[in-house]
Amino acid sequence: MINKEDQFKSIIDENSDRIHRICRYYAPNDEEQKDIYQEILINVWKSLDKFRGESALNTWIYRIAVNTSLSYSGKAYKRMKLNVDIETQNLSSVVNDEDFELKLKEENQINLLQTELNQLSVIDKALISLLLEGLSMREIADVIGITEPNAKVKIHRIKETLKSKLKGENHEE
Repeated sequence: MINKEDQFKSIIDENSDRIHRICRYYAPNDEEQKDIYQEILINVWKSLDKFRGESALNTWIYRIAVNTSLSYSGKAYKRMKLNVDIETQNLSSVVNDEDFELKLKEENQINLLQTELNQLSVIDKALISLLLEGLSMREIADVIGITEPNAKVKIHRIKETLKSKLKGENHEE
């Protein structure tokens, strides 16, 4: 039988990258990300004896990470930023003017998307962050604590709203 410390270490080793990504979604700077990461580790440790295996271990970790990230921010939920790291924002590798125009357009779209994502409600931010993580609708529903059809509808509505707003911006250019 594996002891609690070895089980904890194994869980963290397997999920460290996921946990770090969740922290980046919910915290704008490195120090806050580190604080949230530590809180998540504490909560995983405290909850380890209570894990009954009713859901997948990854779903359980996501739930702890998202809930910890949300509660860490306390009353600042509405001001919370969803930070999406996208490599195309780095224009230092632009070689010619044609590439530059394309990269600039992509960067503007990404910045607009970032702005729109940050105007979402807390639950919508959580849904989108889990979608960005590549979770299935079933897993997202389990993490958030809603039904799968409800998760699908909410995500569909968020996507439609984002598409509409991004298309609206394109017409103004």
